Amino acid sequence: MLYSRFALGFFGMTLFFTGCNGGSAVPSPGAQSFVSSPGDIAQSLDIDAKAKQKIKHVIIIVQENRSLNNLFMGYPGAKTVTYGYDSKNKRVPLKPIALETRWDLAHNASGVLKACHGTGSIPGTNCRMNGFDQEAVVLCGGAGQPKCPKDHPQYAYVPRTETEPYFDMAKNFVLADEMYSSDWDASSFVSHQYIIAAQAKSSVDYPDINLQWGCPGGRTDKIGILAKNRTFPHGHEVVCWDVPTLGDELDAAGLPWAYYASAINGDGGIWSAYQTIKHIYKGPDWAQDVISPQTQFFSDVKNGNLRSVSWITPTFENSDHAGSGSNTGPSWVASLVNAVGKSQYWDSSAIFVFWDDYGGWYDSRPPAYKDYDGLGFRLPLLIVSPYAKRGWVSHVQYEHGSILRFIEDQFGLSSLSVSDARATSPQKDCFDFSKPARAFVPIKSPMDENFFLHQPPDGRLPDSD
Repeated sequence: MLYSRFALGFFGMTLFFTGCNGGSAVPSPGAQSFVSSPGDIAQSLDIDAKAKQKIKHVIIIVQENRSLNNLFMGYPGAKTVTYGYDSKNKRVPLKPIALETRWDLAHNASGVLKACHGTGSIPGTNCRMNGFDQEAVVLCGGAGQPKCPKDHPQYAYVPRTETEPYFDMAKNFVLADEMYSSDWDASSFVSHQYIIAAQAKSSVDYPDINLQWGCPGGRTDKIGILAKNRTFPHGHEVVCWDVPTLGDELDAAGLPWAYYASAINGDGGIWSAYQTIKHIYKGPDWAQDVISPQTQFFSDVKNGNLRSVSWITPTFENSDHAGSGSNTGPSWVASLVNAVGKSQYWDSSAIFVFWDDYGGWYDSRPPAYKDYDGLGFRLPLLIVSPYAKRGWVSHVQYEHGSILRFIEDQFGLSSLSVSDARATSPQKDCFDFSKPARAFVPIKSPMDENFFLHQPPDGRLPDSD
């Protein structure tokens, strides 16, 4: 079902919310709203018109499994903390843990409920955010595995020496410190459905066949269903369905798109959210618009083939995911940003870099309850564009649907589902379209595009939990 914006648009133009002010905290429910003047409405329409004139290409870079506090602790102006509390309400200082760990933290619906440690009648609400010590540590302690870490490894941050490219992007562009997952259950499968379709058909956690994740798995590949009171599983369904996606809307509008994905296990399988969408997987889009390896993005940009909307997912090695044994993620992202920045497309591009779930890492900010499936824990979001405000930290509440909302508004598309219909677009708070495009300054990183073009294939699943 596509959602009409008429009512939402009219309401949004007649009411001005203080939460839309850049740098101010989002107001609590029930905060007073004020009727805006005709001048405010005209200014809003002018911003929309300028944005549509200038942004012709949107790139969504999806990384894996980090909370905002874990990646950006100490970033000036961002809401981060240097300590948390455990389930006994004891203060726990956050310690540095490098990206290249070979163990991982369990993060799924059950883990979220433990970390949330909520007091609400609906599971995962009124979170006290002091149960992260109850999450399991995995991929350790067994034969051929590293020793399991002690002393609350969930309470950690990535050392600045490894996150410098991300800090550099934030310093030169926008960091949003109130970005939350549209889904509450910390599932990469569900998260990746939300970033293409603004929904995941009430699914929760992960499909039964991790290496397939969709229509290739056949009738035996099923996933749990989330009930409206957030209990689960409320039955199961086959992971191959038909819901409208942003790709469908772009096709209908005559706008090209591409989903750059990782090949897994060397068997030709593609780790792509679109393989769950039956009409995409079994239709012409699968061959035309789902592209592997993801390094094809570099040549597409150089050869003048950048599509109107592009999604780029990483290999496991370049994903920032704990357990990968690698710290190449920041360089991977920097190389993608630099490829666009040095190209003919810089002046017409907006790049969104976000992490699909919190990965089990501590964060202090409790998510708001929007509906039975959201919101989830806080995630990092970087916005890179020649029109992005320089060094801006946005305190406006965003979610997966906010990125889709930006694209829909930009290209005149309808909302797909509830999350993008309700979401705030970052257009007004994070961009300044009144000024000409800024010249691009390359992001420094230890590895560059050439490194990734010659990187040996990594057939591991980027995220199976």
